[in-house]
Amino acid sequence: MRLGGWSTRHRKTAIIGWLLFVVVVAVVGGMSGSRQMTNSENSAGDSARAEKILEDAGLQTPAGEMVMLRSDRPDGWRDAARDLSARLERTGETVRVQPPVRSENGREALISFEMKGDPDSAGKRVGPVVEAVEKTESAHRGIVAYEFGDATAQHRLDDMLTDDFKKAELTAVPLALGILLVVFGALVAALLPVLLAVTACVGTFGLLALVSHQLPLFDSTNSVMFLVGLAVGVDYSLFYLRRERDERAAGRDAGTALRIAAATSGRAVLISGVTVMLAMAGMFLSGLLLFHGFAVATILVVLMAMLGSVTVLPAMLSWLGDRVDAGRVPLLNRRRKKGARKGVHAGGGLSGRLMRPVLAKPKLFAAVSGALLLVLCAPALGMKTEQLGLEKQFGSDAAITVAYQEITGSFPGGPAPAEVVLRSDEVGSARFDAAVADFRKELAASGRFGKTVDVEAHRTKGVARIEVPLAGDGQDATSRRALDTLREDLVPRILGPVSDRAYVTGELASSRDFNDQLKTDIAPVFLFIAAVTFVLMLLCFRSLPIAVVSILLNLLSVGAAYGTMTAVFQHGWGAEWLGMEPAGAIEGWMPLFVLVILFGLSMDYHVFVVSRIREAHARGLATRDAIREGIRTTAGSVTGAAAIMVAVFAVFALLRMQDMQQMGVGLAVAVLVDATLVRMVLLPSVMALLGERNWYLPRALRWLPSVSHGEEPVERPRPPLVGAGR
Repeated sequence: MRLGGWSTRHRKTAIIGWLLFVVVVAVVGGMSGSRQMTNSENSAGDSARAEKILEDAGLQTPAGEMVMLRSDRPDGWRDAARDLSARLERTGETVRVQPPVRSENGREALISFEMKGDPDSAGKRVGPVVEAVEKTESAHRGIVAYEFGDATAQHRLDDMLTDDFKKAELTAVPLALGILLVVFGALVAALLPVLLAVTACVGTFGLLALVSHQLPLFDSTNSVMFLVGLAVGVDYSLFYLRRERDERAAGRDAGTALRIAAATSGRAVLISGVTVMLAMAGMFLSGLLLFHGFAVATILVVLMAMLGSVTVLPAMLSWLGDRVDAGRVPLLNRRRKKGARKGVHAGGGLSGRLMRPVLAKPKLFAAVSGALLLVLCAPALGMKTEQLGLEKQFGSDAAITVAYQEITGSFPGGPAPAEVVLRSDEVGSARFDAAVADFRKELAASGRFGKTVDVEAHRTKGVARIEVPLAGDGQDATSRRALDTLREDLVPRILGPVSDRAYVTGELASSRDFNDQLKTDIAPVFLFIAAVTFVLMLLCFRSLPIAVVSILLNLLSVGAAYGTMTAVFQHGWGAEWLGMEPAGAIEGWMPLFVLVILFGLSMDYHVFVVSRIREAHARGLATRDAIREGIRTTAGSVTGAAAIMVAVFAVFALLRMQDMQQMGVGLAVAVLVDATLVRMVLLPSVMALLGERNWYLPRALRWLPSVSHGEEPVERPRPPLVGAGR
């Protein structure tokens, strides 16, 4: 491949150019800062329209806070409430401190207030408020205080994300390095893929910061990018380096080994990388800006990892030569050499033994492995999605979750009210005020809403905002019925006549709008990804059956991820054993994201394995022999690559945020299943059943170009010359 050849001839240019590029974009990106999505950009439907009205009017939704005081006797909280209100005023960080609202049994009081200033920075300024609440609780015997709100949640979330991201970085990289040490048996060879993957991620951090000024990003985008970048970057380098090492172990000189690695694994890296990037591009078809950011982040990091693997890695290998085996681990290196002397790739012995029964009885193994995969997929049929609130993200033991549950129990709907936002030239008029008064009466009469209805009118801006607590816990059937009443009856009937536009937002409304948009998005995204994968596999292997099988196998891997996530995090099966807590639902953005990521990442193994099978078949081997050799020669690389991906994803599964746990478990299980059950059992058994039909291409498609996989030309005997030997 030309890129590999150029890199080996211009080693200094390739290596220094890469490092300079990474440093420059990282520094420039860091200096420019990054822009996060606004509320309207991170919403959909009526929720997004409501947030846009507020943003256009220059009104930011203030960071609301509430404190519930519980006493051991009815009305025993009154002195503590007066003390707390005074302390809150003295902090200088609060406004609109409301009089306490009494619970039905009289033992609880709810004090609501707002944080001053920019709500985005409220989490950094909430410390004195939290201290005031704690001092009030300590000063009054028999009083227990529970605080919940945007600022306290933001404060705890920022701390958690910072700590968790550091933990992920500090754990994932050493894990990947340890696995690579086992694969290569040498420190330098193990370090190369990790260094390339890390530099690709660092460079992408800088690029994303620059891109964010045109396309704002979600909070988790950098975490997602690092997850994908580390896994893909290490994998691509591993496959390339492993092929070069195998060719050297087979007796070829350094230059020849590099050329073969470039022509085979290098080409496969490019095909796989392009496939992954095109799959990620499917997220642009979503109507949610969140997925546009995910698409840009993953495409950029895959592009960086792919370019590094086919340019910088060959240059490093050319420069290092046999020094790539420096820092040998004696026991591991001896085992690897033993395998090389026998002509067996590490892992090939086991895979060879596995292939014998699989290829001898392909129908049995196809049926059993297919049935096991369908069992894994089955729980996904009952999958429920929602935008998980912070109380579910943090876990039931977190102080903020306990506070949310206690407040909701005594004051239903208080922590997660619906919010009616309307635009009207009549704001502040007698007619408008009368409509709002009627609205309040209807809310009280319906019995589906809480007591503390808060109206905030901005006459000069022509905007009003009304907070309406929903009955129930904010997500249950009772809350959903209350939201339907608001959206379908009360708001259009009473407030509609006095407003130009009126929309209902809030936590439950946003979750519903988000899910509705996702249901609309997933079909076109899936069709695009499936079509792109099909076309690329058809072009790559000139085989209609292989293209179809690629789609079906990927669907089984995705289904296994869905089923596992649903079983663990929705139904709670095995959650306690895993040390995790079910949220009762799957994070709303997770199904579409996992679909795209797995369709892209699973092509890594598929392209590398089928490329080696195709390469062996093109050299003249029968299909079953080609399958045996292709699986045997890629088993060690696929096992090592899968182990790294599973380890990296498992690190994210151990973080504290519920969405990160769901993503980590889903992706780890899917990759494990894909690299073992799918690629090592189902794929060879299906290909064995197809036989020579694997390479069928309809006459109408034979004009497609033939893509070389680096196979060596077959030496065919020449016919004897006429009269020779006479």
